[in-house]
Amino acid sequence: MPETTSGAAPGATTLPPDAALLPDGGGTRPAPDFSGWTCPAPLRDHPRVVMGHGGGGAMSAELVEHVFAPAFGGRVLSELGDAAVVLLGGARLAFSTDSFVVRPLFFPGGSIGDLAVNGTVNDLAMRGARAAYLSCGFVLEEGVETATVARVAEALGAAARAAGVEVATGDTKVVEAGHGDGVYVNTAGIGLVPEGVDLRPQRVVPGDVVIVSGAIGVHGVAIMSVRDGLEFGVEIVSDCAALGGLVEAMLAVTPDLHVLRDPTRGGLAAALNEIAAASGTGVVLQERSIPVPPAVANACAVLGLDPMQVANEGKLVAFVPREHADAVLAAMREHPLGRDAAVIGEAVEAHPGMVVARTGLGGTRVVDLPVGEQLPRIC
Repeated sequence: MPETTSGAAPGATTLPPDAALLPDGGGTRPAPDFSGWTCPAPLRDHPRVVMGHGGGGAMSAELVEHVFAPAFGGRVLSELGDAAVVLLGGARLAFSTDSFVVRPLFFPGGSIGDLAVNGTVNDLAMRGARAAYLSCGFVLEEGVETATVARVAEALGAAARAAGVEVATGDTKVVEAGHGDGVYVNTAGIGLVPEGVDLRPQRVVPGDVVIVSGAIGVHGVAIMSVRDGLEFGVEIVSDCAALGGLVEAMLAVTPDLHVLRDPTRGGLAAALNEIAAASGTGVVLQERSIPVPPAVANACAVLGLDPMQVANEGKLVAFVPREHADAVLAAMREHPLGRDAAVIGEAVEAHPGMVVARTGLGGTRVVDLPVGEQLPRIC
């Protein structure tokens, strides 16, 4: 990672001391040598795919907007939700797919097998659907131990049973040694959307209450701790979990929730910015109300990370009509996966498309969409 200037924001870079100066419209500009950089989020106009393009932030959005969306087209895809909702034979189906490349394959609180199930189940749940069936594709690197593959498969099967979903079809491919990273997994899922449920960011209106289901940043820091051998004085366990039951408890209070989102890559900051941009509303957060565990806060402080940009795998954020907010919050706290749910802000008319946080010192700061990814390969 290139060095940062004193006082610069985390991720900001300075130019190498031997940078050349090139003509730039009559002036000059430094020309960094990209060949030696390994930063997950270098310049956004980089001509090749970099790690930041997979981070769920601005670089990911640009890749989708300028490469995939124009190539694929289609009304359903244009919604760019966690899952697509389609009509098929008179039924409303939620349909989603996801790929998992987490490193390491096993971590405190889960594995790539657990992620493969829970990530897809949660994408469906964010549209109000309970997953019914999954497909599962394995890409295996030549030389990986069969026992490792078996552990991943067993974890995936156990997670599917726990989530009440059946793995109905699958595929396996093997790539040459050195052309993979042990095991990659792709899952796709389908589920039925109940009548009267319409969860999408375009339904958000000023006055909606923003609720998060629990402590943020846990999964990303758990992965980082085992990947880099860091010690934070206490074991941090991933929050990886299937959220279908929690969503059902919320919808039992009222089907008129406006939008749900699981803040995975890019964390809470990315999820809120995407919702604000799609709804055309502003979002105001109370920073002190956002639940950040002390271990996560300490780790982020040491490493210069923003907890709101760190990935989660078992949390959701909800925009709820104000008249239902208290009842929905109470129902969430009755569920094991929502016992630490908290109101963290509201949607407002001011600064449409922008997320701001009121700090404990009485100031206000902008919560930006992450450019790339603070911690690559976390899901």
